Amino acid sequence: MVRHLLPVAALALLAIPAPVAGQDACRLCFSSDGLAEGEQPLTIEIYTNLVFSRLALSGNGGGSAAIDPQSGSKRTDGGMIDLGGMSVQGRARISGVPRRPVRIDMPRQVMMSAADGANAELTEMVTDLPANPTLDANGMLEFTFGGKLNVKGRQGGNFRGRIPISVDYN
Repeated sequence: MVRHLLPVAALALLAIPAPVAGQDACRLCFSSDGLAEGEQPLTIEIYTNLVFSRLALSGNGGGSAAIDPQSGSKRTDGGMIDLGGMSVQGRARISGVPRRPVRIDMPRQVMMSAADGANAELTEMVTDLPANPTLDANGMLEFTFGGKLNVKGRQGGNFRGRIPISVDYN
């Protein structure tokens, strides 16, 4: 039986993928090679986190809460109950080359987790950006964003997660 395991182990080692050539083409990574003379890389700063404040679940069916990116108002649905407190839309600032058009990509979903292992999902990420966002004369662009927190079943907790926002020159 030992003789049969050795060839299988050798084949398994051959199946391990090798690093792919050209993985250095990262959209989120800075490389001075991609910029023209005198250009600066884009930077993004999140200076206000997305805060849903105090919520509660009634029943076993779960529910959701959404924050509007313009007003910061909170709306609940399903078994989610708003217990008050101030909800806050996220706020971000992009800086780069003045008057350059930019593209901002928000994720489709973000998994959120609580310290006790409970999970929730952040979806429907929206911003207050115009159709063709452009940096101002100072090379700045500020925007707000919101989303929908979805909780399934009776999972509750202080949910946290990271929202990966990417920006590029158009």
